[in-house]
Amino acid sequence: MASSEFVNQGVLATTDWLAAHLDDPDLVIVDCDMFDSYQRAHIKGAVGIKVHHYIKHPDYANDPKGYPLVAEPSVAKDIFESMGIDDSTTVVSYDSNGSLWASRFWWVLNYYGHTNARVLDGGWKKWFDEGHPVSVDAAVPRSGTFTPKTQDHLVCSLDRAIDGIEDENILFLDVRSDGEWSGRNDRGNSRSGRVPGSVHVEWLNFVTSDRYQTFKSAGEITNILSEAGVTPEKEVVTY
Repeated sequence: MASSEFVNQGVLATTDWLAAHLDDPDLVIVDCDMFDSYQRAHIKGAVGIKVHHYIKHPDYANDPKGYPLVAEPSVAKDIFESMGIDDSTTVVSYDSNGSLWASRFWWVLNYYGHTNARVLDGGWKKWFDEGHPVSVDAAVPRSGTFTPKTQDHLVCSLDRAIDGIEDENILFLDVRSDGEWSGRNDRGNSRSGRVPGSVHVEWLNFVTSDRYQTFKSAGEITNILSEAGVTPEKEVVTY
Protein backbone atom coordinates (compact mmCIF):
# COMPACT_ATOMS: atom_id res chain seq x y z
CA MET A 1 0.00 0.00 0.00
CA ALA A 2 1.40 3.37 -0.98
CA SER A 3 0.87 6.23 1.46
CA SER A 4 0.75 8.56 -1.56
CA GLU A 5 -2.80 7.29 -2.16
CA PHE A 6 -3.99 9.22 0.88
CA VAL A 7 -4.85 12.91 1.07
CA ASN A 8 -2.66 13.29 4.16
CA GLN A 9 0.47 11.46 3.05
CA GLY A 10 2.35 12.21 6.27
CA VAL A 11 0.20 10.05 8.53
CA LEU A 12 1.95 6.76 7.77
CA ALA A 13 5.62 5.81 7.70
CA THR A 14 6.79 2.71 5.85
CA THR A 15 9.42 0.44 7.35
CA ASP A 16 11.78 1.42 4.52
CA TRP A 17 11.29 5.12 5.28
CA LEU A 18 11.99 4.59 8.97
CA ALA A 19 15.07 2.47 8.26
CA ALA A 20 16.44 5.27 6.06
CA HIS A 21 15.80 7.91 8.75
CA LEU A 22 16.69 5.85 11.83
CA ASP A 23 19.64 8.06 12.77
CA ASP A 24 17.97 11.41 12.12
CA PRO A 25 18.72 13.64 15.15
CA ASP A 26 15.20 15.07 15.33
CA LEU A 27 13.46 11.67 15.18
CA VAL A 28 11.84 10.00 18.20
CA ILE A 29 10.44 6.48 17.82
CA VAL A 30 7.82 5.45 20.36
CA ASP A 31 7.00 1.82 21.18
CA CYS A 32 3.31 1.87 22.14
CA ASP A 33 3.06 -1.74 23.35
CA MET A 34 3.00 -2.54 27.06
CA PHE A 35 6.23 -1.48 28.74
CA ASP A 36 7.28 -5.04 29.56
CA SER A 37 7.14 -5.83 25.83
CA TYR A 38 9.33 -2.80 25.16
CA GLN A 39 11.84 -4.08 27.70
CA ARG A 40 12.05 -7.46 25.96
CA ALA A 41 12.87 -5.95 22.56
CA HIS A 42 12.07 -2.88 20.48
CA ILE A 43 13.11 -0.92 17.42
CA LYS A 44 16.64 0.38 17.87
CA GLY A 45 16.55 3.78 19.57
CA ALA A 46 12.86 3.63 20.48
CA VAL A 47 11.50 4.83 23.80
CA GLY A 48 8.74 3.06 25.72
CA ILE A 49 5.56 4.28 27.39
CA LYS A 50 5.46 3.95 31.18
CA VAL A 51 1.95 5.37 31.61
CA HIS A 52 -1.41 4.12 30.27
CA HIS A 53 -0.86 3.47 26.56
CA TYR A 54 -3.79 5.76 25.72
CA ILE A 55 -1.73 8.58 27.29
CA LYS A 56 -3.93 9.20 30.27
CA HIS A 57 -2.98 10.50 33.70
CA PRO A 58 -0.44 8.26 35.52
CA ASP A 59 -3.05 7.62 38.26
CA TYR A 60 -5.74 6.61 35.74
CA ALA A 61 -5.52 2.90 36.64
CA ASN A 62 -6.37 3.69 40.28
CA ASP A 63 -9.28 5.99 39.45
CA PRO A 64 -10.52 5.53 35.85
CA LYS A 65 -13.52 7.82 36.28
CA GLY A 66 -11.53 10.57 37.93
CA TYR A 67 -9.44 11.57 34.95
CA PRO A 68 -10.29 13.00 31.52
CA LEU A 69 -10.07 11.58 28.01
CA VAL A 70 -6.35 12.31 27.79
CA ALA A 71 -3.75 13.53 30.25
CA GLU A 72 -4.12 17.22 31.08
CA PRO A 73 -1.78 19.63 29.24
CA SER A 74 0.74 19.89 32.08
CA VAL A 75 0.79 16.11 32.55
CA ALA A 76 1.03 15.46 28.80
CA LYS A 77 3.92 17.93 28.63
CA ASP A 78 5.81 15.95 31.29
CA ILE A 79 5.02 12.62 29.60
CA PHE A 80 6.19 13.72 26.16
CA GLU A 81 9.29 15.51 27.43
CA SER A 82 10.26 12.39 29.40
CA MET A 83 10.28 10.56 26.04
CA GLY A 84 12.49 13.17 24.40
CA ILE A 85 9.68 14.70 22.35
CA ASP A 86 9.92 18.46 21.86
CA ASP A 87 8.30 20.98 19.54
CA SER A 88 10.66 20.17 16.65
CA THR A 89 10.56 16.38 16.91
CA THR A 90 9.39 14.03 14.18
CA VAL A 91 7.59 11.22 16.00
CA VAL A 92 6.99 7.72 14.66
CA SER A 93 4.79 5.50 16.82
CA TYR A 94 4.33 1.76 16.44
CA ASP A 95 2.89 -1.31 18.14
CA SER A 96 2.23 -5.00 17.50
CA ASN A 97 -1.55 -4.66 17.65
CA GLY A 98 -2.65 -3.45 14.23
CA SER A 99 -1.56 0.14 14.99
CA LEU A 100 -4.40 0.56 17.50
CA TRP A 101 -2.27 2.05 20.26
CA ALA A 102 0.17 3.74 17.88
CA SER A 103 -2.76 5.54 16.24
CA ARG A 104 -4.02 6.64 19.62
CA PHE A 105 -0.57 8.07 20.41
CA TRP A 106 -0.57 9.85 17.04
CA TRP A 107 -4.00 11.30 17.83
CA VAL A 108 -2.97 12.57 21.28
CA LEU A 109 0.03 14.32 19.76
CA ASN A 110 -2.28 15.96 17.22
CA TYR A 111 -4.74 16.87 19.98
CA TYR A 112 -1.91 18.80 21.63
CA GLY A 113 -0.93 20.49 18.38
CA HIS A 114 2.04 18.33 17.40
CA THR A 115 1.26 17.29 13.83
CA ASN A 116 4.75 16.15 12.88
CA ALA A 117 3.92 12.54 13.70
CA ARG A 118 3.48 9.28 11.82
CA VAL A 119 2.32 5.73 12.47
CA LEU A 120 4.61 2.90 11.34
CA ASP A 121 2.57 0.87 8.86
CA GLY A 122 2.94 -2.81 9.75
CA GLY A 123 4.40 -1.98 13.14
CA TRP A 124 6.83 -4.07 15.13
CA LYS A 125 6.10 -7.37 13.37
CA LYS A 126 6.86 -6.06 9.89
CA TRP A 127 9.97 -4.22 11.09
CA PHE A 128 11.26 -7.32 12.89
CA ASP A 129 10.53 -9.78 10.08
CA GLU A 130 12.29 -7.56 7.55
CA GLY A 131 15.47 -7.72 9.62
CA HIS A 132 15.71 -4.05 10.54
CA PRO A 133 17.73 -3.07 13.65
CA VAL A 134 16.27 -3.97 17.05
CA SER A 135 17.56 -3.58 20.58
CA VAL A 136 16.98 -4.54 24.20
CA ASP A 137 18.70 -1.43 25.55
CA ALA A 138 16.58 1.41 26.87
CA ALA A 139 17.06 4.59 24.86
CA VAL A 140 18.24 7.74 26.63
CA PRO A 141 15.75 10.51 25.74
CA ARG A 142 17.14 13.89 24.79
CA SER A 143 16.09 17.00 26.71
CA GLY A 144 13.71 19.50 25.17
CA THR A 145 10.51 21.48 25.57
CA PHE A 146 7.09 20.27 24.48
CA THR A 147 4.44 22.99 24.28
CA PRO A 148 0.87 21.63 24.47
CA LYS A 149 -1.55 23.51 22.21
CA THR A 150 -4.93 21.92 22.81
CA GLN A 151 -7.03 21.40 19.67
CA ASP A 152 -10.50 21.31 21.22
CA HIS A 153 -12.18 20.86 17.83
CA LEU A 154 -10.84 17.30 17.70
CA VAL A 155 -13.09 16.26 20.59
CA CYS A 156 -16.88 16.11 20.69
CA SER A 157 -18.22 16.99 24.13
CA LEU A 158 -21.01 14.94 25.68
CA ASP A 159 -23.44 17.86 25.43
CA ARG A 160 -22.66 18.33 21.75
CA ALA A 161 -23.04 14.60 21.15
CA ILE A 162 -26.47 14.57 22.79
CA ASP A 163 -27.56 17.52 20.66
CA GLY A 164 -26.03 15.88 17.59
CA ILE A 165 -28.17 12.75 17.79
CA GLU A 166 -31.01 14.63 16.11
CA ASP A 167 -28.75 16.50 13.68
CA GLU A 168 -28.82 14.83 10.27
CA ASN A 169 -25.55 16.55 9.34
CA ILE A 170 -23.69 14.67 12.10
CA LEU A 171 -22.86 10.97 11.82
CA PHE A 172 -21.70 8.85 14.75
CA LEU A 173 -19.26 6.12 13.69
CA ASP A 174 -18.86 3.26 16.17
CA VAL A 175 -15.50 1.55 15.60
CA ARG A 176 -15.74 -0.85 18.54
CA SER A 177 -16.06 -4.62 18.28
CA ASP A 178 -19.18 -6.35 16.98
CA GLY A 179 -19.98 -7.51 20.52
CA GLU A 180 -19.85 -4.00 21.93
CA TRP A 181 -21.95 -2.66 19.05
CA SER A 182 -24.65 -5.30 19.55
CA GLY A 183 -24.61 -4.95 23.33
CA ARG A 184 -23.51 -8.54 23.96
CA ASN A 185 -20.21 -7.37 25.44
CA ASP A 186 -20.29 -4.49 27.91
CA ARG A 187 -16.48 -4.46 28.41
CA GLY A 188 -17.04 -3.67 32.07
CA ASN A 189 -19.17 -0.58 31.44
CA SER A 190 -22.28 0.08 33.50
CA ARG A 191 -24.42 0.05 30.34
CA SER A 192 -24.09 -1.63 26.97
CA GLY A 193 -25.32 -0.59 23.55
CA ARG A 194 -24.55 2.21 21.12
CA VAL A 195 -25.32 5.83 20.30
CA PRO A 196 -28.79 6.00 18.70
CA GLY A 197 -28.56 6.33 14.93
CA SER A 198 -24.87 5.49 14.76
CA VAL A 199 -23.29 3.29 12.11
CA HIS A 200 -20.79 0.53 12.80
CA VAL A 201 -17.44 -0.29 11.20
CA GLU A 202 -15.09 -2.15 13.54
CA TRP A 203 -11.62 -0.61 13.37
CA LEU A 204 -10.08 -3.91 12.25
CA ASN A 205 -11.83 -3.48 8.90
CA PHE A 206 -9.36 -0.71 8.05
CA VAL A 207 -6.28 -2.96 8.26
CA THR A 208 -5.39 -6.18 6.48
CA SER A 209 -6.08 -9.52 8.17
CA ASP A 210 -2.54 -10.86 7.74
CA ARG A 211 0.27 -10.90 10.30
CA TYR A 212 1.32 -7.30 9.69
CA GLN A 213 -2.13 -5.67 9.70
CA THR A 214 -1.03 -2.85 7.41
CA PHE A 215 -3.58 -0.21 6.51
CA LYS A 216 -5.74 -0.97 3.50
CA SER A 217 -5.54 1.27 0.44
CA ALA A 218 -7.29 4.63 0.33
CA GLY A 219 -9.75 3.22 -2.20
CA GLU A 220 -10.61 0.23 -0.02
CA ILE A 221 -11.11 2.38 3.06
CA THR A 222 -13.25 4.85 1.12
CA ASN A 223 -15.46 2.00 -0.09
CA ILE A 224 -15.81 0.57 3.42
CA LEU A 225 -16.89 3.95 4.77
CA SER A 226 -19.22 4.66 1.85
CA GLU A 227 -20.98 1.33 2.30
CA ALA A 228 -21.56 2.24 5.95
CA GLY A 229 -23.06 5.59 4.99
CA VAL A 230 -20.06 7.74 5.90
CA THR A 231 -19.92 10.56 3.35
CA PRO A 232 -17.55 13.57 3.08
CA GLU A 233 -20.24 16.21 3.56
CA LYS A 234 -21.13 15.02 7.06
CA GLU A 235 -19.38 15.77 10.31
CA VAL A 236 -18.21 12.41 11.65
CA VAL A 237 -17.90 11.66 15.36
CA THR A 238 -16.04 8.44 16.12
CA TYR A 239 -16.16 6.42 19.31
